[in-house]
Amino acid sequence: MSTLTAIVVGTGMMGPGIAVSLATAGIGTSLVSRSAEGARRGLTQAKDQLGILRDRGLINSEQFETGNGCLSSSSLLEDLLPTADLVIESVPEDLYLKQELFKHLDRLAPERAILTSNTSGISITEIAIGTKHPERIMTAHFWNPPHLMPLVEVVMGKHTDEVLALRFMEILRKCRKTPVLVRKDTPGQLGNRLLQALVREAIHIVNQGIASVEDVDLVVKKGFGLRMPVWGVLEHADAVGLDLVKSVQNYVLPHLNNETQASPLLAEKLALGEAGAKSGKGFYDWRVRDINAAKARRDEFLIGFVKEQKEQ
Repeated sequence: MSTLTAIVVGTGMMGPGIAVSLATAGIGTSLVSRSAEGARRGLTQAKDQLGILRDRGLINSEQFETGNGCLSSSSLLEDLLPTADLVIESVPEDLYLKQELFKHLDRLAPERAILTSNTSGISITEIAIGTKHPERIMTAHFWNPPHLMPLVEVVMGKHTDEVLALRFMEILRKCRKTPVLVRKDTPGQLGNRLLQALVREAIHIVNQGIASVEDVDLVVKKGFGLRMPVWGVLEHADAVGLDLVKSVQNYVLPHLNNETQASPLLAEKLALGEAGAKSGKGFYDWRVRDINAAKARRDEFLIGFVKEQKEQ
């Protein structure tokens, strides 16, 4: 059982799964919401996810009991902060909201506490503006769904103390996560920079009539994406030879999309009310497809992959 005490602020899409990841490592973790009802809902979701991890063999019975005993919820953030060793913020992606929250956290949390944000896109340097101790503030970008995805990007702001960032990474490893250190606070961090380059080209291919939406996704799912869990992009480059990579890039790169703004196709779809699964239609027609079934397939794959990695 760890002696650390953690707070996860926010009980939306990410907070409960983050709390589960900490609690199964024996870290006393409180999920905090603005309301008692929100806190209760977050705790229920976290315990449901904890049950999934046990039932699918990703944690054992002892880890389940540890996690269950380490999870709690509250709507009284101020009461918890004075004893916190770690805070992970997971509130909506609003810069002003986060800045105000971090000023509050920095004022009330003890000096030893590491303060982190789960932001996927906002500069952690900007978030830390107005705090007295920006050296202890960093990004902890968990990937969705956080109770299953191993990766956490630890992003250093302009004033982040690297020693504290490395200490936080050790905590994440004890939580069976795979942390990476992003040393420069840059738009998109690391993972989303790579992802958005792929998304931009995928949309461009569809918009140019080169291939259908379905075939673009199939090339990723059944082609290069299939080997990526064990075959990194730069590993591939070394394997095929950098001379070949140079030759291919010189031929292909002039034909790739290099726009610095979002595709006009996105604006066209949004003007038609096609915002994706939440509106019933986006690139796919979700009135005839089931987004929950798609998410279930995703989670089933992740469970199988994580379990296989655990057993190796």
